[in-house]
Amino acid sequence: MPTRRKPVPTKAAPTTRGEVTRTKLLQVAHGLFLENGFHGTSMRDIADAAGIAVGGIYNHFSDKEAIFAAVLDAYHPYHVILPALEAIEAETVEDFMREASRRLYEGVTGAKAQLLPILFIELVEFQGRHLKQLMERLMPTLLNFIQGFSRRRGQLRPIPPPVMFRTYMGMLAGYFLSEMLLRDTPLFSQAGVDWFNGMVDIYLHGILESEA
Repeated sequence: MPTRRKPVPTKAAPTTRGEVTRTKLLQVAHGLFLENGFHGTSMRDIADAAGIAVGGIYNHFSDKEAIFAAVLDAYHPYHVILPALEAIEAETVEDFMREASRRLYEGVTGAKAQLLPILFIELVEFQGRHLKQLMERLMPTLLNFIQGFSRRRGQLRPIPPPVMFRTYMGMLAGYFLSEMLLRDTPLFSQAGVDWFNGMVDIYLHGILESEA
């Protein structure tokens, strides 16, 4: 049976003056971080670009690192991806996994230009500590996503959900990293292979033929 789709809720627009100012600060800080890097961007630069006094920033953020952490959170695609995953209705594990992977692919692909440079700054400058905090906050939701397999038809191997989740996340990270580094090389660009769905198929079924 085809996978049924529920509408995905959208993130509410800022309404109060404080929310509008905070959103503006994140937007201009994101652009400055992309252009100049973290250390090449000052609080004065952010304030000038947002059209406020430097002191006004401190009504919203304690320092520049707090701004960066908020930018990472604001531009991370989980705001779109998690509601999209929760909206999936599928009767089998395989249908659910393929639809979830499609939505993850679309969410990350749509955010790559805005997200990947910020992720590189996060990994180089902060050794991933803000990303770790974000993942810890999202972990209950993500593990519930994996545990949702058991609520659908399909015989699962007795693998702990955290192992399934880490393997899946490793597959996704490997795909997008190799896509960025290798997509224009002759081997990858001329192979005519559906790389992403092929990797999902290996995740679901492995690489060995069944002996049954």
